[in-house]
Amino acid sequence: MNSRPEKHSLTLRGHRTSVSLEDEFWQAFREIAAEDGRAINDLAAEIDETRGVDCGLASAIRLHVLRRLRAQLVELNDKQYST
Repeated sequence: MNSRPEKHSLTLRGHRTSVSLEDEFWQAFREIAAEDGRAINDLAAEIDETRGVDCGLASAIRLHVLRRLRAQLVELNDKQYST
């Protein structure tokens, strides 16, 4: 996988924008959207609405991916220790 950010176009509420993320983040972002049964544009628009002015969209997406994966790890650990 390429560790350099790759620029992709997204459409957020009818407006086109470009976001640069590393391949690993694009892949995880697509997987999260698919798990939720959503298009990546819809998920990106939701993240964009809640990110605040001090955080760029690419950073907000990375943080969303990180938080989601951490939550999944916590859930997995809880299941492991509850059996």
